Amino acid sequence: MPRDKGAGAAGVDPEQLWLRPAEPRRGRRPSFSREAITAAAVALADAEGLEAVTMRRVAARVGAGVMSLYSYAPDKETLLELMVDHVSGELPTTRPLTGDWRADLKAIAHLQRALMLRHPWLPAALSTRRTLGPNTLAFLEHALAALRPTGLDGAAKLEVFAQLTAFVAGHVGHEIAQAAAARSPERRAAEARYLAAVAADGRHPELAEVLSAPGRSLTPEATFTRFLNRLVDGLDTD
Repeated sequence: MPRDKGAGAAGVDPEQLWLRPAEPRRGRRPSFSREAITAAAVALADAEGLEAVTMRRVAARVGAGVMSLYSYAPDKETLLELMVDHVSGELPTTRPLTGDWRADLKAIAHLQRALMLRHPWLPAALSTRRTLGPNTLAFLEHALAALRPTGLDGAAKLEVFAQLTAFVAGHVGHEIAQAAAARSPERRAAEARYLAAVAADGRHPELAEVLSAPGRSLTPEATFTRFLNRLVDGLDTD
């Protein structure tokens, strides 16, 4: 039987999920698979967001009854784990490394950003993920290989990768929100008027100086690259 809604992702057993093949209940073999269920859930999240992903709607997409899905994903938390690892399979893991760990780490971050922009639900999903599936592990292995020249110990390498991923997820989440806000000219105009008023009130001289300075390129790619450079170039490996 499926776990109740309060079970949470902390209850996902990684051995059960990743080391043992999903098997349907006894009876006639179903016309779908765990891969098909996961792909259907990803497509639904891509189109409508994570809130739209319910077992009922995923079942409808694969042409199955809801109860028949539970042999493959006993709850939405498990399904989310499957979804994260499924899209992580899009990340290249055989691309040759340059040996310049900072350049390689920046390339990895750009790959992560591109993945998250293709799947805008992913930054939020990463904050609740509890397991590392095979695709995620393959990319982690690639990142750890990139960090080998640093001489950092194992724990520190994992921390650097976690820090990088958290930065990318946070930045992309903000980027997506900003893009949505930018679709409203009225809101942009209101924000500009508000900041101009704040800068002129005399109580925020530092902010006024910043706002009067020459602007930089504000394209999403340029902004991400500037922030990423500050993060990676400032990493201490001593």
